[in-house]
Amino acid sequence: QVQRVESGGGSVQAGGSLRLSCVVSGFTYCTGWFRQAPAKEREEVASIYLRGLRKSYADSVNGRFTISQDNARRTVYLQMNTLKPEDTGMYYCAACGYAGNWQSQGTQVTVSS
Repeated sequence: QVQRVESGGGSVQAGGSLRLSCVVSGFTYCTGWFRQAPAKEREEVASIYLRGLRKSYADSVNGRFTISQDNARRTVYLQMNTLKPEDTGMYYCAACGYAGNWQSQGTQVTVSS
């Protein structure tokens, strides 16, 4: 079973940046970064697959977030720039399109105005 460990969250002011990391054990075809905020639906904000040959972004983060991966380190990154208060939430990495219960602890991102 693939396991994932997220890190890199924190508290920043609007306009700031953070880089999240997701260390993945095992083979994955596609990895997505998701966020979950209280009283809001889960949102897949970015995904990367085919060993980085294809990436996609939600409209809400397009142009501000960048997903990348380092195969040697088995790590998928999410560079988040120009952060907004609405980016606040718990961020998880999982298989693309994942809709089940979270299998990892996630990392909290809090953006203050």
